[in-house]
Amino acid sequence: MKTSQHILISRTDAIGDVVLTLPMCGYLKKVYPDCRISFLGRSYTEAVINTSQAVDEFVNYDELKNLPIKQQADKLKALKIDTIVHVYPRKEIANLAKFAGIKTRIGTTNRAFHWLSCNKLVKLSRKNSNLHEAQLNIRLLEPLDIKEMPAISELPIYYHFKSRAALPEQFKALMDDNRLNIILHPKSNGSGKEWDLKKFAELIDLLPKERYRVFISGSEKERLLLKDWITVLPDHVIDLTGKFELDQFIAFIAEADGLVAASTGPLHLAALAGIHALGLYPTKKPGNPGRWGPIGKLAEHIDSGTENLDSISAKDVCARINDWKK
Repeated sequence: MKTSQHILISRTDAIGDVVLTLPMCGYLKKVYPDCRISFLGRSYTEAVINTSQAVDEFVNYDELKNLPIKQQADKLKALKIDTIVHVYPRKEIANLAKFAGIKTRIGTTNRAFHWLSCNKLVKLSRKNSNLHEAQLNIRLLEPLDIKEMPAISELPIYYHFKSRAALPEQFKALMDDNRLNIILHPKSNGSGKEWDLKKFAELIDLLPKERYRVFISGSEKERLLLKDWITVLPDHVIDLTGKFELDQFIAFIAEADGLVAASTGPLHLAALAGIHALGLYPTKKPGNPGRWGPIGKLAEHIDSGTENLDSISAKDVCARINDWKK
């Protein structure tokens, strides 16, 4: 392919999925330094996509899809896109890319509509593969003469992370330079198995306040689910549920020392930001760490050995945290 071409990465699903797509953008830039990369995503993941310096432009699908189909196509034509990679397959986007005349359209063989809308097909079954999600994304680049698969340990360098938002002073002031600042994110917005709130409370009791400053994070919806539980936590625990816009939350995570969560978006954001990211995972596919584990230079996970998280104790988690350094 020509090295200066414009490539559109299409992934319009959740935060964690988008984070694990960003390494393919950085890897593309490594192989083709002169290529231009745009990312078609949703409004609520724009802040995530904008953290990667490998992405040259964000294309808002929520705005695009509200236009008449002819205007949607004209918008894409104006971007002069040479290639689209359908990382998250959506029939309407695949059809739009063909209608807009994008020359190279990459999809998987296991979506029937891709046989009609794409002209480069990759045989790929995510469900049955032993590859990590981030590696599966890179497999889609094979039609661009990218055959080599980087190891999971290599992938963090391809995030090209830089937080775009400044952290407001009232949140920055909460960080304690003399203690480890730990974020606990108990809920998962239904994206995976969750660790029992009683065990999160046990963990807090095991973390001496002289060494750790503990924050509880969550969305506004999760704030309502957690409010009664939070009221019985020790007074030194800081409740930040429902307090952040996503770009601010990313900036806050980047200032912290570590985050503990089940398989959910904030865990992957912590891995992306390069802080300690401890994920709690079941062994059973498809939600196992081999497929969905956090990828980062300080990312790690605890595998329950079962299909849920019940066997992971607060002492198990505390032992990992105690190994973290300031």
